[in-house]
Amino acid sequence: MIPFDQARRNMVDSQIRTTDVTSYKVLDAFLKVPREKFVPESQVAFAYSDADIRVSPTRVMTQPSSLARMMQLADIKPDDLVLIIGSGSGYTAAIASKLSNTVVAVESDEKLAANAEAAISALGYDNVAVIWADVKEGVPSEGPYDVIFINGVVEEVPQALLMQLKDGGALVTAKGNDHMAEAIRILRVGDSFSSLSAFDTNAPMLEEFHKSQGFQF
Repeated sequence: MIPFDQARRNMVDSQIRTTDVTSYKVLDAFLKVPREKFVPESQVAFAYSDADIRVSPTRVMTQPSSLARMMQLADIKPDDLVLIIGSGSGYTAAIASKLSNTVVAVESDEKLAANAEAAISALGYDNVAVIWADVKEGVPSEGPYDVIFINGVVEEVPQALLMQLKDGGALVTAKGNDHMAEAIRILRVGDSFSSLSAFDTNAPMLEEFHKSQGFQF
Protein backbone atom coordinates (compact mmCIF):
# COMPACT_ATOMS: atom_id res chain seq x y z
CA MET A 1 0.00 0.00 0.00
CA ILE A 2 1.26 3.46 -0.91
CA PRO A 3 2.08 5.61 2.17
CA PHE A 4 0.09 8.63 0.98
CA ASP A 5 0.64 10.72 4.11
CA GLN A 6 4.41 10.53 3.69
CA ALA A 7 4.12 11.09 -0.05
CA ARG A 8 2.09 14.22 0.64
CA ARG A 9 4.72 15.50 3.06
CA ASN A 10 7.45 14.80 0.51
CA MET A 11 5.47 16.67 -2.13
CA VAL A 12 5.29 19.77 0.06
CA ASP A 13 8.90 19.63 1.23
CA SER A 14 10.61 18.59 -2.02
CA GLN A 15 8.39 19.96 -4.78
CA ILE A 16 6.48 22.95 -3.41
CA ARG A 17 8.80 24.58 -0.85
CA THR A 18 11.64 24.47 -3.36
CA THR A 19 9.73 26.63 -5.89
CA ASP A 20 9.54 29.75 -3.70
CA VAL A 21 6.24 28.91 -2.03
CA THR A 22 6.64 30.35 1.46
CA SER A 23 3.02 30.97 2.50
CA TYR A 24 2.30 28.81 5.54
CA LYS A 25 -1.42 28.67 4.79
CA VAL A 26 -0.79 27.45 1.23
CA LEU A 27 1.71 24.82 2.38
CA ASP A 28 -0.73 23.69 5.07
CA ALA A 29 -3.56 23.36 2.56
CA PHE A 30 -1.44 21.11 0.34
CA LEU A 31 -0.56 19.02 3.38
CA LYS A 32 -4.19 18.58 4.36
CA VAL A 33 -5.87 17.76 1.02
CA PRO A 34 -5.39 14.14 -0.14
CA ARG A 35 -4.48 14.50 -3.84
CA GLU A 36 -4.91 10.77 -4.36
CA LYS A 37 -8.68 11.22 -3.94
CA PHE A 38 -8.85 13.46 -7.02
CA VAL A 39 -6.88 11.47 -9.62
CA PRO A 40 -8.24 8.65 -11.81
CA GLU A 41 -7.90 5.26 -10.19
CA SER A 42 -5.39 4.20 -12.84
CA GLN A 43 -3.17 7.17 -11.90
CA VAL A 44 -3.21 6.88 -8.11
CA ALA A 45 0.39 5.67 -7.99
CA PHE A 46 1.43 8.98 -9.59
CA ALA A 47 -0.73 11.22 -7.38
CA TYR A 48 2.28 12.86 -5.73
CA SER A 49 4.66 13.05 -8.67
CA ASP A 50 5.45 16.61 -9.72
CA ALA A 51 3.73 16.18 -13.06
CA ASP A 52 0.47 17.02 -14.76
CA ILE A 53 -2.13 14.25 -14.65
CA ARG A 54 -4.82 13.93 -17.32
CA VAL A 55 -8.24 13.44 -15.75
CA SER A 56 -10.36 13.63 -18.92
CA PRO A 57 -9.90 14.29 -22.65
CA THR A 58 -10.18 18.04 -21.96
CA ARG A 59 -8.77 18.47 -18.45
CA VAL A 60 -5.34 18.05 -16.86
CA MET A 61 -4.48 18.42 -13.17
CA THR A 62 -1.67 20.95 -12.88
CA GLN A 63 1.53 19.67 -11.28
CA PRO A 64 1.59 20.49 -7.54
CA SER A 65 4.52 22.94 -7.65
CA SER A 66 2.91 25.11 -10.36
CA LEU A 67 -0.50 25.04 -8.72
CA ALA A 68 0.96 26.00 -5.34
CA ARG A 69 2.75 29.03 -6.81
CA MET A 70 -0.48 30.13 -8.45
CA MET A 71 -2.38 29.71 -5.18
CA GLN A 72 0.22 31.80 -3.37
CA LEU A 73 -0.17 34.50 -6.04
CA ALA A 74 -3.96 34.48 -5.51
CA ASP A 75 -3.42 35.44 -1.84
CA ILE A 76 -6.79 34.04 -0.75
CA LYS A 77 -8.06 35.35 2.61
CA PRO A 78 -10.08 33.39 5.20
CA ASP A 79 -13.26 35.41 4.57
CA ASP A 80 -13.03 35.32 0.77
CA LEU A 81 -15.60 34.07 -1.70
CA VAL A 82 -13.65 32.27 -4.43
CA LEU A 83 -14.67 31.19 -7.93
CA ILE A 84 -12.69 28.36 -9.54
CA ILE A 85 -12.95 28.24 -13.33
CA GLY A 86 -12.38 24.78 -14.81
CA SER A 87 -12.49 22.79 -11.61
CA GLY A 88 -11.58 19.51 -13.31
CA SER A 89 -11.37 16.72 -10.74
CA GLY A 90 -12.00 19.15 -7.87
CA TYR A 91 -8.50 19.24 -6.36
CA THR A 92 -7.96 22.97 -6.88
CA ALA A 93 -11.35 23.74 -5.33
CA ALA A 94 -10.46 21.52 -2.38
CA ILE A 95 -7.20 23.41 -1.84
CA ALA A 96 -9.04 26.73 -2.07
CA SER A 97 -11.60 25.51 0.48
CA LYS A 98 -8.82 25.36 3.09
CA LEU A 99 -7.86 28.97 2.39
CA SER A 100 -11.24 30.69 2.06
CA ASN A 101 -14.75 30.99 3.45
CA THR A 102 -16.67 29.70 0.41
CA VAL A 103 -15.71 28.22 -2.96
CA VAL A 104 -17.84 28.06 -6.09
CA ALA A 105 -16.30 25.74 -8.69
CA VAL A 106 -17.57 25.60 -12.27
CA GLU A 107 -16.83 22.85 -14.79
CA SER A 108 -18.12 22.40 -18.37
CA ASP A 109 -17.67 18.61 -18.33
CA GLU A 110 -20.76 17.12 -16.67
CA LYS A 111 -19.08 13.87 -15.63
CA LEU A 112 -16.07 15.65 -14.18
CA ALA A 113 -18.31 18.06 -12.28
CA ALA A 114 -20.22 15.14 -10.77
CA ASN A 115 -17.01 13.30 -9.85
CA ALA A 116 -15.52 16.45 -8.30
CA GLU A 117 -18.65 17.05 -6.25
CA ALA A 118 -18.60 13.44 -5.03
CA ALA A 119 -14.92 13.57 -4.03
CA ILE A 120 -15.30 16.87 -2.21
CA SER A 121 -18.45 15.72 -0.43
CA ALA A 122 -16.81 12.44 0.65
CA LEU A 123 -14.05 14.45 2.33
CA GLY A 124 -16.57 16.63 4.16
CA TYR A 125 -15.53 19.92 2.55
CA ASP A 126 -18.91 21.57 3.01
CA ASN A 127 -17.89 25.09 1.94
CA VAL A 128 -17.57 24.10 -1.75
CA ALA A 129 -20.28 24.09 -4.41
CA VAL A 130 -19.48 22.44 -7.76
CA ILE A 131 -21.60 23.66 -10.66
CA TRP A 132 -21.91 22.17 -14.13
CA ALA A 133 -21.93 25.17 -16.47
CA ASP A 134 -19.98 27.00 -19.18
CA VAL A 135 -16.58 27.89 -17.73
CA LYS A 136 -16.33 30.97 -19.96
CA GLU A 137 -19.42 32.46 -18.33
CA GLY A 138 -18.50 31.81 -14.69
CA VAL A 139 -21.31 31.88 -12.14
CA PRO A 140 -22.49 35.50 -11.92
CA SER A 141 -25.50 34.60 -9.79
CA GLU A 142 -23.24 33.65 -6.84
CA GLY A 143 -20.86 36.64 -7.13
CA PRO A 144 -19.29 39.07 -6.97
CA TYR A 145 -16.11 37.29 -5.93
CA ASP A 146 -13.05 38.28 -3.95
CA VAL A 147 -10.89 35.95 -6.02
CA ILE A 148 -11.42 34.26 -9.37
CA PHE A 149 -8.92 31.50 -10.10
CA ILE A 150 -8.76 30.16 -13.66
CA ASN A 151 -7.40 26.65 -13.36
CA GLY A 152 -5.09 26.58 -16.37
CA VAL A 153 -3.64 28.62 -19.22
CA VAL A 154 -5.80 31.03 -21.22
CA GLU A 155 -5.08 33.03 -24.35
CA GLU A 156 -7.67 35.60 -23.32
CA VAL A 157 -9.54 36.57 -20.17
CA PRO A 158 -13.24 37.13 -20.95
CA GLN A 159 -14.80 40.36 -19.78
CA ALA A 160 -17.68 38.25 -18.42
CA LEU A 161 -15.32 36.89 -15.77
CA LEU A 162 -13.61 40.18 -14.94
CA MET A 163 -16.98 41.78 -14.29
CA GLN A 164 -17.75 39.13 -11.65
CA LEU A 165 -14.94 40.45 -9.43
CA LYS A 166 -15.70 42.61 -6.43
CA ASP A 167 -14.16 46.06 -6.34
CA GLY A 168 -10.70 45.26 -4.97
CA GLY A 169 -10.96 41.65 -6.07
CA ALA A 170 -8.35 39.76 -8.09
CA LEU A 171 -8.36 37.27 -10.93
CA VAL A 172 -5.42 34.88 -11.17
CA THR A 173 -4.59 32.78 -14.19
CA ALA A 174 -1.78 31.85 -16.55
CA LYS A 175 -1.87 33.71 -19.85
CA GLY A 176 -0.19 32.37 -22.97
CA ASN A 177 -0.56 29.31 -25.18
CA ASP A 178 0.33 25.63 -25.33
CA HIS A 179 4.05 26.42 -25.46
CA MET A 180 4.63 29.34 -23.10
CA ALA A 181 2.64 31.15 -20.41
CA GLU A 182 3.08 33.53 -17.50
CA ALA A 183 1.13 33.71 -14.27
CA ILE A 184 -0.78 36.98 -13.95
CA ARG A 185 -2.86 38.68 -11.29
CA ILE A 186 -5.52 41.14 -12.48
CA LEU A 187 -6.82 43.57 -9.84
CA ARG A 188 -10.16 45.36 -10.16
CA VAL A 189 -10.45 48.93 -8.85
CA GLY A 190 -13.85 50.35 -9.70
CA ASP A 191 -14.28 49.78 -13.42
CA SER A 192 -10.52 49.67 -14.07
CA PHE A 193 -8.29 46.60 -14.24
CA SER A 194 -4.54 46.40 -13.76
CA SER A 195 -2.39 43.36 -14.49
CA LEU A 196 0.76 42.09 -12.77
CA SER A 197 2.94 39.50 -14.47
CA ALA A 198 4.45 37.25 -11.82
CA PHE A 199 6.40 34.29 -13.23
CA ASP A 200 6.59 31.83 -16.12
CA THR A 201 4.58 28.66 -15.77
CA ASN A 202 3.93 25.45 -17.68
CA ALA A 203 0.35 24.92 -16.48
CA PRO A 204 -1.94 23.09 -18.94
CA MET A 205 -4.11 24.94 -21.47
CA LEU A 206 -7.86 25.33 -21.00
CA GLU A 207 -9.21 24.72 -24.49
CA GLU A 208 -12.27 26.93 -23.95
CA PHE A 209 -10.02 29.97 -23.61
CA HIS A 210 -8.36 30.17 -26.99
CA LYS A 211 -8.47 33.63 -28.56
CA SER A 212 -11.66 34.91 -30.17
CA GLN A 213 -12.63 38.19 -31.76
CA GLY A 214 -14.21 39.44 -28.53
CA PHE A 215 -12.80 41.39 -25.60
CA GLN A 216 -9.41 40.39 -24.26
CA PHE A 217 -7.37 41.92 -21.45
